[in-house]
Amino acid sequence: MPGIDECLLEAMALPGARGASLVDWTSGLALGTAGESPVGDHETTAAETAELARAAAEYESFATDPPGAAGASDAADSPKGLPVEDLILTTRTGYHVLRFVETSFDSSVFLHLWLDGAEGNLALARIRLRDLAERLVLG
Repeated sequence: MPGIDECLLEAMALPGARGASLVDWTSGLALGTAGESPVGDHETTAAETAELARAAAEYESFATDPPGAAGASDAADSPKGLPVEDLILTTRTGYHVLRFVETSFDSSVFLHLWLDGAEGNLALARIRLRDLAERLVLG
């Protein structure tokens, strides 16, 4: 089971990976980084992506299924109370994939992968980040 550094190195091995980080979305701090930052500063990127992650994790619009939908549930019914699995932001030149990490403690961390749009494989990145998030050892 990989720790933070090993996890980020594995993420950077993905085709088109430009940068990766593990971020605490409560504080906006990067717990680990690898590769480049879209703005040249990993701490700025961590703070900005944390705002996006926090909104997705906390806003009711993203936390529930529509009333009457098959399998409708609220955040309290999902594992560890976290309703969102990942976020994908598409820009003109790339992708940002944020994958929430469930932990044995009150989890508030996510993996952020920045992919080049021409070389990255978004489907593969989602699968690999899910696997990394499940295997990541924090502590």
